[in-house]
Amino acid sequence: MSAVYVIAYPWLALKYRRGFDERRGIYSKSFRDLVKDRHPLWIHAVSVGEVQTALPFIHHVIASGFDRPVILSTTTTTGRQMAEKLLLPYPVRLFYYPWDVPRIVKRALKTIDPCCYIVVETEIWPDILYEMDQNNIPAFLLNGRFSDKSFEKRKARGTFWKDVLNLYTLIMVREEEDRQKLKILGVDQDKVVLTGDCKVDALLNRAERLDLSQAKSITGEGRPLFVAGSTHTGEDEIVLEAFRVVRESSTKARLIIVPRHPERSTAVKEMACRFWETVLLSENKEKDHNWDILVVDSIGWLFDLYALADAAFVGGSLVPRGGQNILEPALFGVPLFHGPHMEDFREASAKLLEAGISFPVENGSELGKKWLEALDPDKRKEVEKRSRIFFGQVSGAALLSWNIAEKFIKKMEEDLH
Repeated sequence: MSAVYVIAYPWLALKYRRGFDERRGIYSKSFRDLVKDRHPLWIHAVSVGEVQTALPFIHHVIASGFDRPVILSTTTTTGRQMAEKLLLPYPVRLFYYPWDVPRIVKRALKTIDPCCYIVVETEIWPDILYEMDQNNIPAFLLNGRFSDKSFEKRKARGTFWKDVLNLYTLIMVREEEDRQKLKILGVDQDKVVLTGDCKVDALLNRAERLDLSQAKSITGEGRPLFVAGSTHTGEDEIVLEAFRVVRESSTKARLIIVPRHPERSTAVKEMACRFWETVLLSENKEKDHNWDILVVDSIGWLFDLYALADAAFVGGSLVPRGGQNILEPALFGVPLFHGPHMEDFREASAKLLEAGISFPVENGSELGKKWLEALDPDKRKEVEKRSRIFFGQVSGAALLSWNIAEKFIKKMEEDLH
């Protein structure tokens, strides 16, 4: 890794100008003063999604009266910006994650000397884990998830990844399937504990702070609204077919398509405008509601739009992409539908199907018929009721995870004394 770092240094210096010193393990005086001899709790969240997942965990850390500094590292600038926004009420110091190069990691650890290192989801860096192990610093993986794709890659180098993953003090995983994958990799099962999905707590927290005024100014009110979220190439045609079925019976219905990759938005609009009045969100400056289909060409809107939908479709599922997050629309009690390819959310989709909240479809015609059925007010109320029960049962992973980590920290302190 050191040789690669030397070769890539000019490119890294250009690309990562922001936070460049911190990425090399060089910190400001104020940061050094904060952590000196205080053994902070170090949490790492690589980007936006991981920061959001970490939020309820951090809330419980602070609420517990934890008496050491809490520091949060990110890798991406967008992750840093999200952390600045979400963690404003909390006394958490932000910094950029050091590159996983031995001398940089050693330099960073010499300054930070944390009581504990907690990384969110699947950000696994061998050098830093090795140094944590060598310095007897507990290292935890929070909300561990291992997609089929990442699992197959790690299985191909099974011995290497078994050794790396066993460097963790504890791996807290979302689902039983994640635990079984680690077992196959040869990870010590005493190091693996099932805690549930912290994303559920993060979503509940986000919903509590939700302000729908901007989203309502975009959608208007009084007409049936369907949202197709995180669609991939090959799915938009299917969604448009579903909308055609809907409009045959519900002529005032409208559709919002949110492509997974916003750069596809213009192509989606061109596809849709052959049949219906279609606009891009960026074009609709006057918040004109005289559209049949709205294509969202920027990020950050989907969560709010799900909250306003009468029914939804979750993309990446009618094409083999592993699916996208179905918990977001489920949280709002929105009847939701997805295709057969939900490999990345297999257990969540199974649980939501069992709870009567989400349902698989095979094609556009079936999706359109299901969307129409979802307009029945009694069916919507039933799904909302089931959603409240479901989320009441599956929340609490963040608190459980902190309780587990806190016990390890306290035991370590007792052993030192």
